[in-house]
Parts: sequence; C-alpha cells; structure tokens
Amino acid sequence: MNVLLVEDERSIAVTLRDALTAAGHRVTVAAEGTKAIEHLRSTPFDCVVTDVRLPGADGMEVLRQARALTPPADVLVVTGFGTIEQAVAAMRQGAFSYLQKPFLNEAVVELLAQIGGTRALRGENVRLASELGKRLVFGELVGDSPSMREVFDQIARVAPTDATVLLEGESGTGKERVARAIHWQSPRAKGPFVPFACAALPETMIEDELFGHERGAFTDAHREKRGRFELAHGGTVFLDDIEDTSAATQVKLLRVLQERSFERVGGERTLEVDVRVVAATKVPLRERVKAKRFREDLFWRLNVVPMRLPPVREREGDVRLLAEHFLALYARGRELRLRPEDLAAMERYPWPGNVRELENAIERAVALSGDASALRREHLLPVSTEWRGAFEVADEVRPLRDVIADAEKAYLRAVLEKTGGHRTQTARLLGISRKVLWEKIRGYGLDEGRSEEEGEASEAAGEEEGK
Repeated sequence: MNVLLVEDERSIAVTLRDALTAAGHRVTVAAEGTKAIEHLRSTPFDCVVTDVRLPGADGMEVLRQARALTPPADVLVVTGFGTIEQAVAAMRQGAFSYLQKPFLNEAVVELLAQIGGTRALRGENVRLASELGKRLVFGELVGDSPSMREVFDQIARVAPTDATVLLEGESGTGKERVARAIHWQSPRAKGPFVPFACAALPETMIEDELFGHERGAFTDAHREKRGRFELAHGGTVFLDDIEDTSAATQVKLLRVLQERSFERVGGERTLEVDVRVVAATKVPLRERVKAKRFREDLFWRLNVVPMRLPPVREREGDVRLLAEHFLALYARGRELRLRPEDLAAMERYPWPGNVRELENAIERAVALSGDASALRREHLLPVSTEWRGAFEVADEVRPLRDVIADAEKAYLRAVLEKTGGHRTQTARLLGISRKVLWEKIRGYGLDEGRSEEEGEASEAAGEEEGK
C-alpha cells in the first residue's frame, strides 16, 4: 500500500518507516501536519499513520483531510497523550484504529495488514454489487440505500479492530445480523459468536447466564456451568437489549469491560477472558443515562464505536431489494413473483416492525400462495394498507368519489376474505343487506372467478331479499 507517515519525532519516523518498507509498503514521511495535508492533496494514499501532536496542523485535521479524499484513505492515529475521549473522537471521525505510545512497530505493521484485507474486501463488495444489479450484500445484510451503505462502511472499518461497538436501532432493524457481520469480518471469525438477550430472562438468572456458576453455588447447581463470557473466549459476545440490565448486572459488566475478568457465581477464582463485546439497544441509551436508569461509566465503555441502524422507512429503495431477497429465500426454487403494484404498495407502507416484519410478510405470503404464480397483497400487507395510497395526494388530485370507491372496494375485498366469501356473514358484519352487498360486489367486479352457480345463487338471494 501507499502509506503517508506523519511523525515529528525523527527516531520514531525512521524506525517505523523502515519497518513498513520491509513489510512491502511504499512510505512517504512528513514531519508537519501542514506538509502532510499538501501530500494528501497531490498524491493518492491508501493509508495514513499520523501522530496527534504535530507542528502546524494537528493529527485530527490530517485525519479529517484524509477521510475527505475520494476514495478516502484509512487512518491510524498515534498519540503519546491518549485518552478514551480522544480515541472515541478519532473513531467517530473515521479513524480505522488508534495506538498509544510507546508501541511496537510490529503492531503498526499488523494493523496495516488488516487495513489491506479490509480494502480488498471493499473491492470485492463493489464487484458483488455490480454483479447483483447494484445490490449490496454484506453477510446476511441486504441493501443499497445511502444509509445502509454507511452501515456497511462502518462495519468494514470497525470489524478488523477489537473496539467495543454499541448498536442502536429500533426492533427488527437487524442488530444481531450486524453484530454477526462484524464478527465474521474480524480476526476473531474462527472463534465463537455468542449472543445473549438481556431481556429474555428474569434478573435473578442473568448473572448466572453471563458468568456461570460453580458446583454447589446454590441448591440446583449440581455441576459447574460456564457462562456466555467464557463460551465466547477468543471470539465475540453479543449483548442484546443492554438497556434492560439491572444496576447490579451493570456493575459486573463494567468490570468485565475494564479488566476482562470475573468470578463465577459462588466462585472465588478470578477468570480472565479474551472477548470482543458488541452491545445493542433499541432505545437511545444516552437518554437512559440522563434519566439515571443506566450507568454513565458503563455507557462510555460500551459507546466506543456507536453505530445507528436505520429503520426501513429511512432506507429508500431497499424494500424492493429486501422483498426479492426474502422471496428467493423462502420460495425455495418455486416460480413465484411480486406484482409491480404490490411492490409499490409495500414501498409506501412504513414497516413499523422493520426488516423482521417484512421478512415475516414474505414468508407468510409464500406459505399461503398455494398454486398461484404471484404473491397476494392481502398476505403481504395489513388490510388498511391496500387503500393507504388513496390518501396520498399525487400531482393530479383525484375526485373524492373515486377515492371513496377505491377504499370501499378494498375493504369489501378484505372482509370477504375474512369470512371466506360467506356473503350473509359479510353483510351482517358490514351492517348492510345481502342485496346491497351483492350489488356492490357486482359493481366492483369482486365476483370474478366465482362459478356460475354461485353467482346465480347469490343473485337469487339478493332478489328474494329485495322483494
């Protein structure tokens, strides 16, 4: 790779330059921040290794300039005055990772090797996107909207590091899938990925699940049990719904994050673990901190690299990609399709349950499709969404009678579906006579596909009631 090394201490610059050159990189050295920015404007660099304290412009400005390039350069920030706040600030502005002096040159060489792998992965993703009609697939994640491309870029940058990640997003936005993608793209990919839903168990059982227990720790502890942190040794532990943990559990989690050590329930031996922590919350955790419902020190330990996952309603164009992806998944080779008008209705629907709701809708529609070649809208969307579009004012305003007719037709179809086509029951539910119902069905063309005998029986019933 083409590397820009920005360091004003000559001894460090010379030895690190030699180590990087020996590793096969082309290295340009700058002793001042302003000179480094000049290099960035005239020469394309793959990676920048920069100190924070520099003559002229500081390292944070070098970082901003490097990330503003097209394409952006990856940046390693080096400091002798490192703090958690400074590291977080650097990561938020796009740094790949950071190092605190003194450091081994081998550590920088290893980080550059990770950057090289990440850049190759990005190139592969671009190639895959082109082959799939601009659909970007990252692990189990599917999307091509700007908001999801930003998520993919964050995953690619943070995965090769060991930084703790905090995922924020509504229920159903795919937080566990993002956590798995981070794990799969990390050096820990060969290790275990251990998920744990903090809201799934009563408080009395959470400590036992996370940290395990010794034999005899309590009445039913007939044997030793390893907790999730032990099981995740060498890999990644994913803590979902972290906001639902109690104050006592938060204290224990803070210690694990700080020291990577703990004791099992009922045990005295301190166990050390090598794990990467990815946590997730469905609510803004910072607000919980302000309300004194979540420990501030734990929040800062978790919030090293925050990542917001957008809801489906903010992912323009992704509903179509997601629908086609899940249709291919659940159709299992069957020739099923989504009609353009149904896809348009799905794109108008806000999907409050996000990706999970959309996936369930496609799976349900496939299961209920029978021998049909196309999925049915009533299986894909809630009833009210069939006429939701009638209330959206287009460029050309429609007459009110047409809007009312569309809504009435859609609602009649839905109630008939609910009653299995039983017209007496349908009329009773709607508060109208069978004759009026029959006239509306005929008028809206909702009797298409019914047998001639059924039609005659319905007509006779209507005439009889109208006498």
